[in-house]
Amino acid sequence: MSGNDGVATLTTVQNKTATILVAPHQFLDLDRERRLAEEFGAELIVAADVDEFRAGIPEATLVLVTPYARVTAEDFDAMQRCIAVIRYGIGYDNIDVAAARRVGIPVAIVPGASSEEVASHALTMGLALARRIPAGQNAIAGQTWAGSIAYDAPRFSELEVAVIGMGRIGRRVAEWYAALGINVRAYDPFATFDNIPAAPLQELLEQSDVISLHLPLSTETKHLISAQALRRMRKGAVIVNVSRGGLIDEAALAEALASGHIAGAGLDVFSQEPLPADHILRGAPNLIMTPHVSWRSNRAQEALQAGVVLRCRQALTGETLSDVVT
Repeated sequence: MSGNDGVATLTTVQNKTATILVAPHQFLDLDRERRLAEEFGAELIVAADVDEFRAGIPEATLVLVTPYARVTAEDFDAMQRCIAVIRYGIGYDNIDVAAARRVGIPVAIVPGASSEEVASHALTMGLALARRIPAGQNAIAGQTWAGSIAYDAPRFSELEVAVIGMGRIGRRVAEWYAALGINVRAYDPFATFDNIPAAPLQELLEQSDVISLHLPLSTETKHLISAQALRRMRKGAVIVNVSRGGLIDEAALAEALASGHIAGAGLDVFSQEPLPADHILRGAPNLIMTPHVSWRSNRAQEALQAGVVLRCRQALTGETLSDVVT
């Protein structure tokens, strides 16, 4: 890897043109990625679907992953030329990092590109649900008017909010709730914090009006919000999840919403995305659903793609790769 006038170029890897493979995406454009490929003399391959993405993995030099594709152990075993896998965003539960470690391929993420956006999405969902706004919208749409809507809603100043997970986004959500004069407590088994009162997880689940989830998906956190957890929650509580769909047992949540035990839920993420047409949550009441767009804003895409391009450049020039998780 070398170039003229200080401009790095990468023309071949193992006597073949380097390739940058992009998973299926919903970005407005890939102009930054194309400019990077041109600078390094590489070929940019943009997969139209999951099948095309997997087909390109064996020959890819760099694999750029979005939420719309997975990189499995089988994929890592098939990689012949890959020097790094880079994830658009902070979550990497769709990448088998254990397999990456086994074959010696680094996996990098891009944290912080849209923390403000995701946190604001969580906050607004939580407040809308606490005030029973979806129920009011549905009542008007169904021509039933007000009925008993919001008689069970806690007074704003007496809301009990639980923030589960105090990373970049969770901390910001907790601070914003506290700034509004709301009683907020938090739980995180790993992060340390002292600006928000801490409490045990089960206590928070049982005693809170709003539960805001901000955890990564792992073996330990999968279905953290289970049928049993839902039954133990305060009647009339609401749940917000802008992290990973697998944190919640979606069938159990649909049942809890239908019974009225859980007053509402705000979900930007789901176990399967896009959400299937026959998914059980589609018929659940008092549910705000957004299509994994909490990270978006008029600045977030630029920051996210710039972060990915920076890590691509680091990998191609042999620099230390930022934010490696393996």
